[in-house]
Amino acid sequence: MRLSKVVGYSLMLMTLAAPAVRADDPCLGDDEKNAALAQSAALAKAEQGGQPAALFVAYMRVAVNDCIDRYDKSALAKAKANMPKLGRDLAKTAESRGALYSGEPVRADGQTSAFRFYEAIGDHQDANRVLIKAVQAKPEDLRLFEAAWNIDNGRYGPADPTTGSRQPYSSPPAFRQELAKVASANADWLMKAEEKDAKGLTGNIGELGKASSQSIEKLRSASLWMKFLPGGDKPAKDRAEQRGDTIMKRPDPTFTQGQAMMYYEFSGSPKAKDVAAQIKKKGEESQRAMEKAGEGMKKSFTQKSEAEQIQFDKKKADLEKELGF
Repeated sequence: MRLSKVVGYSLMLMTLAAPAVRADDPCLGDDEKNAALAQSAALAKAEQGGQPAALFVAYMRVAVNDCIDRYDKSALAKAKANMPKLGRDLAKTAESRGALYSGEPVRADGQTSAFRFYEAIGDHQDANRVLIKAVQAKPEDLRLFEAAWNIDNGRYGPADPTTGSRQPYSSPPAFRQELAKVASANADWLMKAEEKDAKGLTGNIGELGKASSQSIEKLRSASLWMKFLPGGDKPAKDRAEQRGDTIMKRPDPTFTQGQAMMYYEFSGSPKAKDVAAQIKKKGEESQRAMEKAGEGMKKSFTQKSEAEQIQFDKKKADLEKELGF
C-alpha cells in the first residue's frame, strides 16, 4: 500500500509539473509556432523568387525570431551564413546609384539606402562611411547632419560569443571630426554672409529693416551649426550683441530700438531688458501724449460747438425779431 501511494503521488507531481515546464517555454505557444512556420515559409518563397532584397528581408526576420530554430533547423543557419554577403552586395548597389542614407528601414522592393543595408548586417564602419558621403553631398541639410551626429544612439556592437551580451557602439573620433568640418564650414559661410547684410544697419529705415532681418536669420542659423563645435555658438551670440550696439548708436533710436532688442534677446545680453524698459517708457509717454492731445481736441471741439450754438441762437433771435414774432 505504501509503495502504491508513493507511485501515485509521483505520477501526480509529474502531471502537475509538465504544464509548468511547457508554460515556461516561450516557443511552445500556438502564436509563436505559427509565426515561426510562417517566416520559414516566407523564406522558402523568397529563395525561389530570386529577388535579393526580398530574400534579405526574409533573412532579417528569421534572424530575429528566437523560436524558428525549434521548427526549422536550417533557416536560422542560412540567415546567419548568407546575410552578411547579400547585405553587402545590396549596399554596394544602392551606393552606386546614389542611395546613400535614408531614415526608412530595409524594404523588400530594394528601395533602401546603402546605410540601412550596412546597419542591418552590423557593419557600422561602412555605414558611417556612406553616411559621411551623404552629409558631404548635402552639407546644408541640418536634419541630415543631426541624424549623423546622433547615429550612435541605439547602436550596439557584436554579441559576446560567451554571454550573448552586446555593448553600446561608439563611432571612432574620426567620424565626428569629419562631421565637425561640415559644421564649421557652414558656420563660417553664414558668418561671412552676415557681414554683408550688417552693412545696411547704418542705412535708412528701409535698409535697416531688410538688413536686420537677413542678418539675424544668418546668425541664428550659424548658431545652430556652431553648437556642434567645441566652442559652441558664442561667436554668433557675441556678434548679435555687437549688432544691437550698432543700432543703438543710430540717431533715430525711437524708431529702431525694436531691431536692437531683437539682437540683444538672441544674444542673451542683459541689454535686452534695458532696451525693453526704454521702449516701454517711450510707449507710455507716447500714450500719455496721445491721450492729452485727444483731450485737448475734444475740449476744442466742445468749445467750438458751444460758440456755434450761441451764434446760431443769436441769428435765430434776430430773424424772429425782424419777422415780428
